[in-house]
Amino acid sequence: MTRSRTVKRTEFHTVKRIDNSRLARPVASDRLREMARLIGLGALLAAAALFYAWQHFEYLQLRYRVESLKSERSQASELNQQLKLEMAGLRAPSRIDEIARRQLRLTAPVPGQVAPLEGPFEPVVAQVRPSGAFRAPVSGVRWTPAESADRTQ
Repeated sequence: MTRSRTVKRTEFHTVKRIDNSRLARPVASDRLREMARLIGLGALLAAAALFYAWQHFEYLQLRYRVESLKSERSQASELNQQLKLEMAGLRAPSRIDEIARRQLRLTAPVPGQVAPLEGPFEPVVAQVRPSGAFRAPVSGVRWTPAESADRTQ
């Protein structure tokens, strides 16, 4: 039988400083291009998602605005109807007659109290006057186109 002996060995640890600052790691151009593609694709997807979210948010805002405008329109229509009814009530001849008789103490005219209107019953048409012939009227004096022709000569 052999006897096993355990041999104790002494180990020495030495500290050796390694300077790797001068080493340059080779750049894998294929991997760099693939990373750039993935970043570009991710940015494109993020931009599309943000555009969709913005568009959806604007759509919701416009729907709320349309609903509020419809509500305002219906309220304005109701108010318009109420004002039309009130205006019709205020224009009622019986109401006007009642106010004239009670508050203003007016009475129906007696025969002969109303005089017919005198004057031309033909429509009066405005006359064109020359542009340089206008002068400010003197108080109490009426201007006529014939007089201005005499004055300019």
